[in-house]
Amino acid sequence: MALRRRGRPRKNVSRHERLLMQKILDGNFTVGVVGLGYVGLPMALEFSKNGIRTIGVDLDEKKVRALNSGRNYIQDLNPADIRHVTTKSKKLSASTNIADVKNCDVIYVCVPTPFTPNKDPDISHIVSAATGIAAVLHRGQLVILKSTTFPGTTEKYVKPILDSSKLICGKEYFLAFSPERIDPGNRHWTTKTTPVVVAGVTTACTDLAVAVNKHIIGEVVAVSSPMVAEMEKLLENIFRSVNIALVNEMAQLCDRMGVNIWEVVQAASTKPFGFMPFYPGPGIGGHCILIDPYYLSWAAREHDFVTNFITLAAEVNESMPFYVRSMIEREIAKQPVTLERAKVCLLGMAFKKDVDDLRHSPALKVAELLIDHGIENVSFFDPFIKSVEVHGNVLHSRTRLTEKFLQRQDVVVITTDHSSFDIDFIVSNSRVVIDTRNAAKNIKGSRKNIVLLGEGR
Repeated sequence: MALRRRGRPRKNVSRHERLLMQKILDGNFTVGVVGLGYVGLPMALEFSKNGIRTIGVDLDEKKVRALNSGRNYIQDLNPADIRHVTTKSKKLSASTNIADVKNCDVIYVCVPTPFTPNKDPDISHIVSAATGIAAVLHRGQLVILKSTTFPGTTEKYVKPILDSSKLICGKEYFLAFSPERIDPGNRHWTTKTTPVVVAGVTTACTDLAVAVNKHIIGEVVAVSSPMVAEMEKLLENIFRSVNIALVNEMAQLCDRMGVNIWEVVQAASTKPFGFMPFYPGPGIGGHCILIDPYYLSWAAREHDFVTNFITLAAEVNESMPFYVRSMIEREIAKQPVTLERAKVCLLGMAFKKDVDDLRHSPALKVAELLIDHGIENVSFFDPFIKSVEVHGNVLHSRTRLTEKFLQRQDVVVITTDHSSFDIDFIVSNSRVVIDTRNAAKNIKGSRKNIVLLGEGR
């Protein structure tokens, strides 16, 4: 079989590449997914739904037990689909032993990439996964890293670990990078419908990675190198970080100048070209947008380059929970109550609306800051999140909002604008509502007790 690259036959195709490509084209291959979180499990589900034998690996025994018993733990996925592929078709199984990937032809690495307290990258999970894979790596396997990381990770860190197997990359085993593009809560752009970027260490690696991704994804875009793919992923998220920081900073200025930033953005949005609306809020959350600027900043220092603009934007976004805290304390100061006795309820603890994702949630940071400043009576209500831990203490979500409870609060803060919130009910029964998301823009009653972030009051 003559393999092609950009329409031309490619020479020097190894036997192992040829055999693996034939397996992929025939759909007769096994997939391994290391890391069964928000990225890994949706991928594992898509492959298994398409009849591909899939083995998931995760260190979390609770996740493994849940999947092997047919239980779903990710909100965006259909529980019936999970039950079908795990207990009926049995195309998906889970394990805590990474050595089980020895039985796989294609291995995706979808592990977390946090940062340290000093904002340096922590790729220890990638290194650990690569080390585990290298111990059982054999000829004819393809490894695809999906974890968001800094440029150079695939070739400078993962490849040397896999090379320790004494196999030749591009001839005997194959390595590629294909960044994840998961948007929690998005029903339209899913794992299946969102285009992905792919780049292999060699042409053979790229061709194989493109072929396998096409089994579950409609549009696969190949680029020239893993570093290009790694950098484009950072660009995607830093683009959002910078623009969100812009409106967050302008919102603070508008509060001083007496101008409504929400009306400003709405007016600017009437321009049919050259403008894209972004909106202020209590901060940014999720895994990528908060972390990626610091990953790039760290990588840039190796090249004697300082990402001043990008880092400043990240700092502006991280300052927003502090700004919200100051808004809350200002409203408490207007009432006959001390900070120690003040009651504050945060509405929404997830980092974005209509999801149960708590990762780097700005609402959680606001809660921490309030408690740090002596406001001990902090509560929250979130229909998607049962409890959170703040400085070692567990706060439980209220099961429902009542008139009596809202009326007892000195300040109610809309930190996440879940669709299920009855905003009219909340505003009409609260003394003061601090709205950080413009959730009350369409209320029917009075707005006198609403303090809107960036409204200019």
